[in-house]
Amino acid sequence: QVQLVESGGGLVHSGGSLRLSCAASGFFLDEYAVGWFRQAPGKEREGVGCISAGAQTSYVNSVKGRFTITRDNAKNTVYLRLDNLQPEDTAVYYCTSVAEKWSSCVLEDFGSWGQGTQVTVSS
Repeated sequence: QVQLVESGGGLVHSGGSLRLSCAASGFFLDEYAVGWFRQAPGKEREGVGCISAGAQTSYVNSVKGRFTITRDNAKNTVYLRLDNLQPEDTAVYYCTSVAEKWSSCVLEDFGSWGQGTQVTVSS
């Protein structure tokens, strides 16, 4: 079965850190760009950042300098490191394959979503 499974969420205090994992099964993730998205209660899902097949990264302004996306192709996994978390980062976080244009990833998904992983930041 082809799928991406998110894990690693939890409850942290403001200023804390987490590392989320996005593990692929049924296909080789190294050929694909992967994006991270999040959806807070009552809000639409929004892009957070992405990593191309060649490991170039891109982030939205609200998380630049705090979030870091990496990939370990040997483990068929992409990671999202979240540092200096704030209450407004509270959301369900999702990973999915995204488009790649001119070797750079773009936050355009293909409509396939997993269960996500909950991140809750207390003040």
